[in-house]
Amino acid sequence: MSDFRDVDLHGAQFENADLTGARFQRVDFSDATFASVDLRRVVMRGADLIDVDIHGEVENLVINEVDVAPLIEAELDRRYPDRVKMRPEEPDGFREAWRVLDELWDATVARARRLTPAQLNEGVNGEWSFIETLRHLLYATDCWIGRAILGDPSPWHQLDWPPDEFRDDEAFSRDYDARPSLDDVLDLRRVRTAMVRDYLAALTVDTLDAQTVPVDAPGWPPSVSFSVRDCLRVVLNEEWEHRRFAERDFVIMESGTTSGTS
Repeated sequence: MSDFRDVDLHGAQFENADLTGARFQRVDFSDATFASVDLRRVVMRGADLIDVDIHGEVENLVINEVDVAPLIEAELDRRYPDRVKMRPEEPDGFREAWRVLDELWDATVARARRLTPAQLNEGVNGEWSFIETLRHLLYATDCWIGRAILGDPSPWHQLDWPPDEFRDDEAFSRDYDARPSLDDVLDLRRVRTAMVRDYLAALTVDTLDAQTVPVDAPGWPPSVSFSVRDCLRVVLNEEWEHRRFAERDFVIMESGTTSGTS
């Protein structure tokens, strides 16, 4: 077990590191960046959370003896009234959620068309570019509809963009050096969204309540059974959140305060 005491790790980089069960005491994390990290069951005492910006899945987050997760959810629902439609229970609700997403994405793509090709490939504050975001949504749809629900063991296109933590896994090797145009990616996306729309059009209560048949092949999601409802909700969540992130980044770009990568 490594023991770091009275050492200066200023600017250190930890990647693919396992810190499970680690203990931090009198440690300065100011200006640190945490990306794609698992913070389940983390305990913080005597912590100064000032000017902290957190984006991620939040459940059972207790701060000063208050579970703030429901407060966050309520505020997000207030800001974005259509967000509640992304938690449907019945087939018609899933169809309505997809209709809402279609309309929202049409407006987002129209806004993106006002950007230059360089801006479309520019990441804001270390986040994915708009092109990479669309490529990731291709990947998410292929995973959870094409593979998990429809049973295609390898549904991915070479332009699909897996999560960053999958980049070094041979099962997810993709063309990361490609620089497709917006129209190239949108052409692929139209095929994927049509696949989802067609599936939802035929969705019934029985289908929604069914379990998927595990796919016996390398890839994501793993070869286990999922509820169809959960698979569809993953896709809705991916579509909703990544469009919101894209709109957030457009605002930063338009303000001229980007700290981007391309």
